[in-house]
Amino acid sequence: MASTDPTETTATRSGNSADDGPGGGVPDAPGKPGLVLTTLIIVATVANLPLAVANVALPDIGLHFDASQTQLNLVAVGYSLGLAASVLWFGAVGDRYGRKQMMIVGVVLSAPMCLAAAWAPTIQVLIVARILGGVAAGMAYPTTLSLITALWAPGPGRTRAIALWSAIGGGVSALGPLIAGLLLENNWWGSVFLVSIPLVVVAVPMGVRLVPAHVHEETDPVDHLGGVLSAVLVGSLILAINFAPVPDAGTLVLGLSVVGAASLVAFWLRQRRARNPLYDLHVATRRTFWIAACAGIVVFGSLMGAMFIGQQFLQNVLGYSTIEAGLAILPAAVFAVLAAPRSAKLVEAKGSRFTLLFGYVFVLLGFLAMLVLWKAGIPYWKVGLAYACVGLGVGLAGTPASRSLTGSVPVTRAGMASGTADLQRDLGGAIMQSVLGALLTAGYASAVTDLIGASPAATTVSTEVQGQLTKSFSSAATVAKQYPEYADQIIAGARQSFVQGQDWAYLAGIVAVLAGAALVFFMFPRREAEQHLLETYHAADAARTEPLPGT
Repeated sequence: MASTDPTETTATRSGNSADDGPGGGVPDAPGKPGLVLTTLIIVATVANLPLAVANVALPDIGLHFDASQTQLNLVAVGYSLGLAASVLWFGAVGDRYGRKQMMIVGVVLSAPMCLAAAWAPTIQVLIVARILGGVAAGMAYPTTLSLITALWAPGPGRTRAIALWSAIGGGVSALGPLIAGLLLENNWWGSVFLVSIPLVVVAVPMGVRLVPAHVHEETDPVDHLGGVLSAVLVGSLILAINFAPVPDAGTLVLGLSVVGAASLVAFWLRQRRARNPLYDLHVATRRTFWIAACAGIVVFGSLMGAMFIGQQFLQNVLGYSTIEAGLAILPAAVFAVLAAPRSAKLVEAKGSRFTLLFGYVFVLLGFLAMLVLWKAGIPYWKVGLAYACVGLGVGLAGTPASRSLTGSVPVTRAGMASGTADLQRDLGGAIMQSVLGALLTAGYASAVTDLIGASPAATTVSTEVQGQLTKSFSSAATVAKQYPEYADQIIAGARQSFVQGQDWAYLAGIVAVLAGAALVFFMFPRREAEQHLLETYHAADAARTEPLPGT
């Protein structure tokens, strides 16, 4: 009798055959591939959309809670923090117990976290809700790419699927500010955290109905201790970066750094000794894997960092409304999506190295435009040009970065590859936002202090007022309302200081992009060598999993 299970597609039925395609048991594509890919992209959108929506609302959040710049940084980076800290662990859990089930649970749990953030009574509750929302996304997001790896065989079909997944993910991240801006025109700041709720309603039934279950999954136990260590490692690293510029937080930063270093050593030792490691170091040291991982961290981190700083610049310095600030970033989304088909073709024709470097060129041009062109009173075309370059670069470089990861691992380790691909976005975004945010905070405070010191009225500025002025732009705006006779001077000084602070951040971004490009140029193999390495890796993986005679 024919099966009536709607999730038992061609991929499910042929999943254990060794002759299903060039991937060694991976089918060419699942049944109803268009609908399955659409479902996975919608799930990825549920996880991606909340990443950047907070950026547009940061000025309003700062005014509502009288928040410091560090607190605003944590609101912005909290979602990425939760996601980055959990993706490796949950990716492995999905590989073992069911990627589809993990995906559905993550999507469902994201809804209450969105509601908690939207109606947060304090800034602390908002930060915690953002972090837990990222953890929920960490359950859903890594399974989307691992399912693409499990359901599509290596080749042009998988590359195109990854290109669409990667580009739409980046485009959605860029569209987040636009949607948030539209909501903020007529709603309170918390409305931006509700944007993914309608998608949750769509994603759950589509996932249940269309996505195949239990395809090429692991049977070995999960290294949960390694998962805990990975979460502590990532979390402590990101928090240490965020608190680095905070006055009198040296002890906390040192403590977090020590915890991060100890977790790194413990995680490395654990992965070397575990019978079934969470993160297979043998695979992680492959050139096409670790270099692609580092390259992707810089690329996707650059997009998130540019949006984080840029949204505050547009509203604080240029005086854009929330909807204007959201519309301003549209070129990044458009060019990221438009570049995806070309990126997939370039990867197949020229190889991952060429395509990565081509993307890096445009990301670098975007940061240079921000550093040189983004000043007070500039016309919009200078804003749009910078965002278009960054979006084009991400669209070109995202596909080879993700494709190299998935192509370097056996299909049963898809969760490891997809978790690393997610770390490219989330750890990269968290690190770049944290570093750029920390430099913005330090640069802004330094510039304000210099302006106060050079002012003829410096002796009349109390320590309390100076603390408020140096805390953040929103705090300076609050002071301006308290002293209307000096409001124009205070706002002008805050804008000037913000531009100086963001220049520190963009210089750091340029250095990161150049370092990433140098790594790819000198270390990543050219097309022929890349193909040979991938074939060698696949042969080695097949030999490692080959059953012994008589078993």
